[in-house]
Amino acid sequence: MPRIQPLTLENAPETTKPALEGIHKAIGMVPNLLSTLGHSPAALSFYTHGKEALGKGTLGQVFGEQLAMAIGAASGCDYCVAAHNAIGKNAGLSDIERTANIAGKSGDPKVQSAIDFAKAIVEGRGFVEDSAFETVKAAGYTDDEVLEILAITMFNLFTNYANHMIDTEIDFPKVEAGVSAG
Repeated sequence: MPRIQPLTLENAPETTKPALEGIHKAIGMVPNLLSTLGHSPAALSFYTHGKEALGKGTLGQVFGEQLAMAIGAASGCDYCVAAHNAIGKNAGLSDIERTANIAGKSGDPKVQSAIDFAKAIVEGRGFVEDSAFETVKAAGYTDDEVLEILAITMFNLFTNYANHMIDTEIDFPKVEAGVSAG
């Protein structure tokens, strides 16, 4: 049972209702995580502005979803794994690639190096070995892309930890780490 109940559009405060209505209009629903963050204008704004900023990045939505699945699985966030699996499927990622991403893998060596780097950031709490940094750079990522990988990682840790703390009810098709993403 969630520790903080999600809001509905009808009972959302005026401070966050427009943002929640915008989310509903854009994707046809307000996911439980976002409707729960809607209790706090600061928390919801942090999410929406972070999402908007990442949308302006150079690595793209598909790449972001691949990292999100790997980070969610590494963090044990079933909600984020389910959400990003569904979003990744809608963005065109194959069942095979999504299953691999959930397992922290990718069929693309360059994406694999980014997943490994994101996991190194998570596991090292930001302290990464020189070798991890050198490996991601050798894979062809520029300095700005490395920083974007960091931003994607930190954004996803926010949602992972929010779901852990809130115990958000999953409102996407459930997927368990290590199980086929189909």
